[in-house]
Amino acid sequence: MSNKLGNDVIVQPEVVVPRRLGLSSGIAFVVGTIIGSGIFISPKGVLLGTGSVGLCLVAWGLSAAISFCGALVMAELGLLLPRSGGSYVYLHKAFGDFPAFLFVWVSAVVIGPAAQLVKSLTVAEYISRAALDECQRTQGWTKLTAAVVIISVAIVNVLSVRLAARTQVLFSVIKVGGLLVIIGGGIYSLVKGNYGILGSGFEGSNAELSGIASALYSGLWAFGGWGNLNYAMEELKKPQRNLPLSIGVSMLTVFFIYMLVNVSYFTLLTKDEFLSSWAVGVTWAEKLFGEGAIFVPIIVACSVFGSANGGAFVNSRMIFAAARDRNFPSLLCYLNVHSLIPTPSVILMTVLALIYLALPGNVGSILNLTGFIVWGTYGLIMVAHIVFKFQKDTKDTPRVVRVPIFVSLVVLVTCVYLVVAPFLDGVKMEYVFAFSVLVVGVFIYFPFIYYRFSVPGSGFLYSFLQLFLEISPPSDILQ
Repeated sequence: MSNKLGNDVIVQPEVVVPRRLGLSSGIAFVVGTIIGSGIFISPKGVLLGTGSVGLCLVAWGLSAAISFCGALVMAELGLLLPRSGGSYVYLHKAFGDFPAFLFVWVSAVVIGPAAQLVKSLTVAEYISRAALDECQRTQGWTKLTAAVVIISVAIVNVLSVRLAARTQVLFSVIKVGGLLVIIGGGIYSLVKGNYGILGSGFEGSNAELSGIASALYSGLWAFGGWGNLNYAMEELKKPQRNLPLSIGVSMLTVFFIYMLVNVSYFTLLTKDEFLSSWAVGVTWAEKLFGEGAIFVPIIVACSVFGSANGGAFVNSRMIFAAARDRNFPSLLCYLNVHSLIPTPSVILMTVLALIYLALPGNVGSILNLTGFIVWGTYGLIMVAHIVFKFQKDTKDTPRVVRVPIFVSLVVLVTCVYLVVAPFLDGVKMEYVFAFSVLVVGVFIYFPFIYYRFSVPGSGFLYSFLQLFLEISPPSDILQ
C-alpha cells in the first residue's frame, strides 16, 4: 500500500477510479432514485390540490415537464464539466470555493444523512405493515429495522461498485415490475368497462393558485432524483453517449409509468377513498386483491431501499469530489485500494444517519428541511447554467447537449417558489436549524478550509484510518 524512500518518508501511491457503470446501470440509478415511495403516496396530495381527475393528470404532466427541463440542464452541465460530484462541481465552477463548501457541508451533515434516515424509516414502516399486525408494530422495532437498512446499504456501497450497480438494477426491476402489475390491473378494469372516476374529467377542479402549487410540490417530490447520475460522471462509461441517454430514457420511462399508474388508481378508487388513504397504492391493491394486497407494501419497501442505495452512492461521490478539491477534509476523498470506492465518505454518511436515527424527531420536519434545501440548491444550479453561457472559459466550449437559457429559467422560477412558499405560512424551527447549520459551516470554513489549520491529532487519525480501512489518495481524472 505504501513505499519507503529513505529517512522513513512514506509515499502513498495514488489510485484511479475506473469507469464501471454502463448504460443499463445509468438508467437503473436514475430510475431507481426517482421511483421511491412517491408514486404510492404523492397521488393523494396532487388530487387534493387540484380537486379533479383531469387537472390532477395535467399537474402530473406539468411536474414531469419541469423535472425533464431540470434533467436536460444537468445533462448539459455533466458533459460540460465531466467530473464526479454533480451539483458541487457546478457550484464550485460558477461561484467559487466558499459557496460550494457550504453546499457540501449542509449536504454531508444534514441532507444526505437525513434523506437516508427518512428512506430507512419508510422501508421499516412498510416491512412492518407486511410482516406484523398493528399491535406488534412498535417504534423500537421500526427504528431497529431502519438501522439494519442503513447498515445494509452501507455494506453494499463499501464492498463493490459492481455490487451497488447490480443491487440498483435488481431493485429497479422489482419496483417497475410492481408498478406494471398496478398498470395491468387498471388496463383490466378498463377492458371490463370500469372507468371509475376517470369519466368525471375536470369536474370539481380547484382553480386556486395555492392548490395548484401544492399539487406541483407533491408531483415534483415524486420526480426527485433526476440529476443524481451526474455525481458519478467519472465512473460512467462513454459519458457523452450514456449520460444523456440514461437521463432521457429514465425520465420518459418514469413519466409513462406514473401517468398509467394514476389512471389505474382512478379506475378503481372513488375520490373519497383516494383522499382518505394513507398510501393510495396500498388502498388500490387492498380493494382489488384483498389479502393478496400484501405484495404492495413489499414492493414499496424494495422501491425505497433501491432509492436509498442510489442515494448513498451519489452522496458519497459528492463528498469525494469536494475533498479531492481540498474543499472538505482530504481523508474523505481517499479510495479503498481494492474496491476503489470512497469508503470514508460512505462511512461518514452512515454514521450520521445512525446518529439521527437515535435522536427523537419528526419525519415530517425532516422532509420539510430536505425539500427546502434541495430546491434551493437546484435553483443555484440553474443560475450556474446561465452563468456558464457567458463565462469566458465556458461560453464557447463545444457542447454535445445545448439547452436554451429559457429552460433553466423555467426551473429557476419553480425553485424560487418552492423555497419561498413555506415561509408564507410562518418560519418553522427546521428552517432556523438549516440556517444555523450554514452559520456553523462559515465558522468551520475559514480556519480549517481556507487557512488550512489542522486539528491536533488529525495526522495520527489519518494514518490509523489509512491502515485500518486500506485507503489511499486518488488521482484526478478529467477524461
